[in-house]
This record gives sequence, C-alpha cells and structure tokens, in this order.
Amino acid sequence: MMTRTTIETSEGAFSAWFSDKGLAALSFPNGRRGRGDDADVPAEWIRQTAGALNAILRGEQPKQLPPLDFSRGTEFQQKVWKALLTIGAGKTRSYSEIAHAVGAPGAARAVGGACGANPIPVLVPCHRVLAANQRLGGFSAGLKWKRLLLQREALAVPTDERDKQRLLDIMD
Repeated sequence: MMTRTTIETSEGAFSAWFSDKGLAALSFPNGRRGRGDDADVPAEWIRQTAGALNAILRGEQPKQLPPLDFSRGTEFQQKVWKALLTIGAGKTRSYSEIAHAVGAPGAARAVGGACGANPIPVLVPCHRVLAANQRLGGFSAGLKWKRLLLQREALAVPTDERDKQRLLDIMD
C-alpha cells in the first residue's frame, strides 16, 4: 500500500508516495494542491524527504536521504538508480558512463530508459545524466526542469541547436 503526502518547496508542491520500505515515488508540481493521508508515514521520512528535496532545489548535496524503495524497478533499473545516487551535486555523467558503472558497457540506451523510469527524480539525480557530447538528452519532467536543476548546481547547461529548439518548444 502506498501513502501520498505533499512536500512544499520554493518550486511548488511535490507529491511523495511512501511504502512501508520508504520513499517509492516523487512527482513534480502539477499545480494541484491537496494533502495526502500521511498518518502512516514516519514523520522522520517526511522531514528527510523535504530536507533533501529542498537542498537539491538550492543546488546543494542533501545531508541525508529518506529510505528509498526501488522494489518496483527491474534489477537493471535498480542498479542504474543506485549508480545515479553516486553522482554528487555539481557533477554530471553520461549515459555511457553509467552503463559502464553498472557493468553493462554498450547499454547507454537502456540506461536512458532506466533514467526515464526513475520513480524518484531529483533525489535520485537522473537530471545529472547527459547524452553524448554533453547534450541534455531527455528528462521525465521535461527539459525545463532538467535545465533548472543543473543551473541550480552551477553547471553549464548544454546549448546545442537541438536543445535550444526543444527549450523553445517547451516555452511556447
């Protein structure tokens, strides 16, 4: 059973879903308000989630993460998500580098798929993974969010022509 709660941030209200093992999913603000039924969630997990989320939105490395529940992912996805946790604030890796890190050289596309399926974006920093030649690649919440998160970490945001066009399309 999953329990939802709302985490208020400077960028809006994120929705967090907790299982009995920990944080299982995190959704970006969608404009809707409403508090979930967090009575069954340890208050410490909610504090840890809010603290980590707000730290990352400030461009900082969180001091502590809540327990993370990756059980809904495949074995490969879980390996990728755990590898993403090793990328510190202000650092990036390529899909290919992550593929090598999880023992699957040549599986850059599969890493991209695992990043896209990441149920806990921001805290499991798939925004720090870039395509070849430092291009942005994709992001489940859109390139606007990816750019914002990278800029908060004082990273130079790639601006090749395709990325510029995607950004213009998003802003229209």
